[in-house]
Amino acid sequence: MHRLLTMKRLSILFLSIFAVLLAGMFAYERLVVAPGDRCEAGGKWWDPESRVCAQPISIAEITGRPNPGERAAASAEKNRELVAIEDSLAAQKRARDADADRQRAALAAQ
Repeated sequence: MHRLLTMKRLSILFLSIFAVLLAGMFAYERLVVAPGDRCEAGGKWWDPESRVCAQPISIAEITGRPNPGERAAASAEKNRELVAIEDSLAAQKRARDADADRQRAALAAQ
């Protein structure tokens, strides 16, 4: 009787499937996982969907805001601007109130 799956054929089949799976595992590691690890080890960002290794940039560079060292000076400048605006609004309100009082006094005198 001639059997299709003898012990020798089964062992060759098992070893060949094992070798293909092992090669696939090493290929996956080398082609998919390792580039991300190398990118992150270099201090960059890895995007697995597009497989892009990108250099991170500061949000201050994008928005044009001052760097963290200059942040205190910029904040103080903005505070001075806000105080000047508040002072001008208060002066306008005082002038408006004084004008209203003057007009009331003029109406009362008539």
